[in-house]
Amino acid sequence: MTDPGLFSAPQTPPPGCPAHADAVRLGGLEYQQTPSQMYRALRRDHGAVAPVLLDGDIPAWLVLGYHEVAQVTSHDELFARDSRRWNQWDNIPPDWPLMPFVGYQPSVLFTEGEEHRRRAGVITEALSGVDQFELARDCELIADELIARFAGSGQAELMTSYAHALPMRAVVQMCGMPISGADTQQLVDDLRISLDAAEGDDPVAAYGRVGERLVRLVQDKRADPGKDVTSRMVLHPAGLSDEEIVQDLISVIAAAQQPTANWICNALRLLLTDERFELSVSGGRVSVGEALNEVLWLDTPTQNFIGRWAVRDTQLGGRQIRAGDCLVLGLAAANTDPGLWPEGHVGAENAAHLSFSNGEHRCPYPAPLLADVMARTAVETLLERLPDLVLAVDPRTLTWRSSIWMRGLTTLPVRFTPVDG
Repeated sequence: MTDPGLFSAPQTPPPGCPAHADAVRLGGLEYQQTPSQMYRALRRDHGAVAPVLLDGDIPAWLVLGYHEVAQVTSHDELFARDSRRWNQWDNIPPDWPLMPFVGYQPSVLFTEGEEHRRRAGVITEALSGVDQFELARDCELIADELIARFAGSGQAELMTSYAHALPMRAVVQMCGMPISGADTQQLVDDLRISLDAAEGDDPVAAYGRVGERLVRLVQDKRADPGKDVTSRMVLHPAGLSDEEIVQDLISVIAAAQQPTANWICNALRLLLTDERFELSVSGGRVSVGEALNEVLWLDTPTQNFIGRWAVRDTQLGGRQIRAGDCLVLGLAAANTDPGLWPEGHVGAENAAHLSFSNGEHRCPYPAPLLADVMARTAVETLLERLPDLVLAVDPRTLTWRSSIWMRGLTTLPVRFTPVDG
């Protein structure tokens, strides 16, 4: 999903470019490892709204300012979610890598107005039926099982064996799927490819397989409903069709799995590398909470979100936005906006970040609370079971995944005193 070259200005803008000749390509190794530097450069050169180029040099606007992101997400009448408004569709090939993000689907993500409120209401009520204490208990049981697999070895790679595996198992259990097996693992792999494709992956094909698997799940729950999120969506009086439920389940599962996994891992990295947490990390519930919140400010799992589309010609951050222009929400950039933190110190003690977005299309309640339960339980349980856990490599050698959308490590190797059974 990323441009292999360093971020740089093209020689000439593509036809119909809403931006400028100095538009910046989003991608490249330098961006992947230190995106904050790119955000600073974009602010310096362009202000709160910067002209950028997506894969294939498709033009868009990256909204960097905290107040500008809040403005976009609070005014659906100006910046709407239906991607069919995009004025660049004539330039988009059918196999475009970002198609899973922007290709219109009958999903809650692309609905607007009363239809969005109807669909989001079903999701909200289905998620509200999840008992947070039971979820915490289930996550602790999952954590214990995962830890037991590597506890005796004294070493582990936590991204694969723990951080990604725990929320995956928790969310599929919430949705009424088997918590293990090849079928479930294939679904998780396809979700990863859809959201964060590596070289050689086919995100469009993977997205299609995700839909096929969830069609079978919805059909199973119509025939035999249970006490799970999918069954509550099926039985909801709003009467969503199978297709609507499938599309909305994709949104729920994708939002719950990979971002939560990266939230867990980014928090563990902070706890294991920042000297502020050294004395209280072992079983330190207060510091775990502080680390989780600080990550949402400084290393939020969802760095950028595509997108919103201008309903009509308007202005934003001093820029002239044309009807149909695409706006990418720079959530990570907004959270570290120097206008918000003029002295350069991000106040991680508060929760006014935009990591769960804002406005009517933000993550529906109580999704952020459920994600917090999963992340907090995962981190606390790991530190309690393996109290002398330390990073197994020089922190400077850790690398980030090659994605402009998600912020997560490629690996997190650790060592500890082996624990029997």
